Amino acid sequence: MKREWEEAHNVTEELVEGPPSRRANATLTPCPSGNYLWCVGGEFFSDDGKAYFYNDVYRYNPDKDEWRKFVSPTCPGPRSAHAVVASPAGGGKLFLFGGEFSSLYQNTFHHYRDFWCFDISTHSWDRLDTKIRPSARSGHRCARNASQYLNDTWVFDTQEYKWRQIEFKDTDRKPSARSGFSFLSTPEGIFYMVCYCKEYTKGKRPVGVMLDDTWFLRMSLETSPSPSSSTVSSDPLILKWERRKKPSFAPHTRSGCTMALWTAKGMGVLFGGVTDDERDEESLESVFWNDLYGYQLAGNGRWQSLTLKKPKKAGRSGKRKPAAVQQGQPEGSDDDDDAVKTHETKRPEEPDVDPDDPMLTAPIPRYNAMLAVLRNILYIYGGIFERGSREYTLDDFYSIQLDKLERYTCLKHSDIIIPAEGDESSTDEHDEDTESEEDDGSDDETRVDDAGLKFKVLIESPIDEVADEPVDVRRHELHAQATAFMGVSKDTTRSAEDVISTPEPGESLAMFYARSREYWTQKAHGVSENRGKQLRRDGFSFAEERYAEYKPILEEVEKILAEAGLDEDEMRAGAAQTGGGGGIVSNRNRR
Repeated sequence: MKREWEEAHNVTEELVEGPPSRRANATLTPCPSGNYLWCVGGEFFSDDGKAYFYNDVYRYNPDKDEWRKFVSPTCPGPRSAHAVVASPAGGGKLFLFGGEFSSLYQNTFHHYRDFWCFDISTHSWDRLDTKIRPSARSGHRCARNASQYLNDTWVFDTQEYKWRQIEFKDTDRKPSARSGFSFLSTPEGIFYMVCYCKEYTKGKRPVGVMLDDTWFLRMSLETSPSPSSSTVSSDPLILKWERRKKPSFAPHTRSGCTMALWTAKGMGVLFGGVTDDERDEESLESVFWNDLYGYQLAGNGRWQSLTLKKPKKAGRSGKRKPAAVQQGQPEGSDDDDDAVKTHETKRPEEPDVDPDDPMLTAPIPRYNAMLAVLRNILYIYGGIFERGSREYTLDDFYSIQLDKLERYTCLKHSDIIIPAEGDESSTDEHDEDTESEEDDGSDDETRVDDAGLKFKVLIESPIDEVADEPVDVRRHELHAQATAFMGVSKDTTRSAEDVISTPEPGESLAMFYARSREYWTQKAHGVSENRGKQLRRDGFSFAEERYAEYKPILEEVEKILAEAGLDEDEMRAGAAQTGGGGGIVSNRNRR
């Protein structure tokens, strides 16, 4: 048993050249037991519409400026928009809950409700299964102190490993349902601020709403039993929501901005974000930010602008004009009325730019950047920027000394070129032509489904025919076919015959035959002279043969769904839906 446990928890460590690949909605967490940063998961949406989700774990060492990747056999499924909180207990742990997952072509979508613990000392994952736990979700937040928007509050006991939902009275004040907020922990409680939600009105399309209210979840221990307490009487923990007054000075209302806790100063640090102005149903004007603010957590709370300090000059120095727009450089102003604008604090009123201006070192505007503060240094990784209708996932890496605020240091430049407004061109037609040429030139035997999808039918072949083909290559092809099949099974344009004659993901042979018995009996009747019980046996043989063709793909689909954290009930519910009746949820939790 010890050997089996060791094999299941065998972790490989790899030194990599730089930060993780381009991704968004990952987590960047300061290590509770060392001078490191931990990056977990994330997502990347390519220009050809494919979605890539990750479950890898990276560690950054700022002293050596090096990244290491850790791979464990027991790890959470690929996900993004999850929540991670660090604890120094037991040598340091990272607790991960929830998140979201999408198939390659975004045909299927899933919210997680699984809970994991990463042991920093052994670099291994363990899944924590509890009977009581929060519902599936993404875009949520967790903090340590001791596609529906939710406003429930849960507490996890890291000693007893139990979840408990905090029940508040209907008369108690509490925040409305929302996502994309910031959760900052203090000794007295947790700050809850800078949020986003969508308002749904019957007969109208949903409208995004940026929320700028600030709440404080005060946490205290009850000294004597109180019947008016909102918690269970046997629990001394008391939680109460308090709304903070809006200060006279505050950053421009925005969403998609990220905040990190600067423990040494008792301050929450905010960077970037986006302000959307939906004037009507067809126009959306967005302003992107790259400014830096601090929120003092003590007292009533107040905002302050963290402006970089310009170096003192002995005399007047020459000025130069700004260079072309590239990553890490200021953007020049456009005379056109652009659909997307950027707001950069480094842009002066005059056309000339001071070469010694420290704001020239600032990252370009973005939202959903990953932030972490470690020993008075703020680290900024990636994020998302939009130009016109295109979305650019960034992979640059910056740091700034918060106690000095002299200049940004670029630890990794990005090679992504963002064209000027109006220069971007769509490559969809070119991609489609390329894919078409590749399909036409393929010599592999394929089956054309009624839904229009081409995929290889995997039939067990003699060993000598596949001996020369690497196992991982066959596995990769099988995984790609299973991912494509998941999309076809949800397609509402499929013919009735194709729906009834094709097994669904999660469907056993018995379930498949019970659903399609009449179809196969009629097919057997057309080619056989048997009747009665023998005719039904012939029909079952047809169904069994059809199921055998799809069995490798169905097994791979079940693996994909299991990796995505689906419960058995959810998988059975998915198998009960045929012909794409399940519907697809579209929610990327961008802001």
